[in-house]
Amino acid sequence: MRAPEPPLVRIVTGHYGSGKSEFSVSLALRLDAAGRRVALADLDIVNPYFRSREAAELLEARGVRVISSTLGHVSTLELPAISPEVRAPLADPGTDVIVDLGGDAVGARVLAQFRADVVRRPYELLVVVNAYRPETATCAGVLDHLRRIEATTGLRASGLVSNTHLLRDTTTHDVLAGLALCREASAASGVPVRYVAGLPDALAGLGDEASGVEAVPIGMYLRDEWM
Repeated sequence: MRAPEPPLVRIVTGHYGSGKSEFSVSLALRLDAAGRRVALADLDIVNPYFRSREAAELLEARGVRVISSTLGHVSTLELPAISPEVRAPLADPGTDVIVDLGGDAVGARVLAQFRADVVRRPYELLVVVNAYRPETATCAGVLDHLRRIEATTGLRASGLVSNTHLLRDTTTHDVLAGLALCREASAASGVPVRYVAGLPDALAGLGDEASGVEAVPIGMYLRDEWM
């Protein structure tokens, strides 16, 4: 039996529309369901929409600690007021920390003030890729984004997250198309494909196509039913 991995700091980043916040929320709930102590830090000060803090009520009801602004989890406020409470879970080696970081190199700069806290522990810098976004529709685009995030954070990317989607219309075909792109980028960069994410029905059809990559079912926690 594979031994459970030790608690990690997982820094999640990706272009607007990649689904990084839905992935962050879904991963937090997945880890919590496995009996782990989890904290989610929403450090996205770039995009005021569909932020992981909007799922704070659900997450906290399940036992996940949510940290966002010093002003509280108020999605209508766009002030870049990052709470220093982030440092507490980062300093706790028994807590899995998910950091939902701004989606581009500008948004990633906010990590600088917490970089020393992050590197004291095992961490992953995860880059979420949606092949249907113009900026990451090609291998060259993915590699450019990867390099920009690494240069801004001063950290080496340790994993790609294949999350190609068309919201609720996502099919297995879409997931496979994104996985193929991520594997191409992985071969070119040396950064492994760490996760493949998607709606549960879309993931169910993958079979052996996703061999060696951990599948993470995505819940539409940040969108109303009509979206």
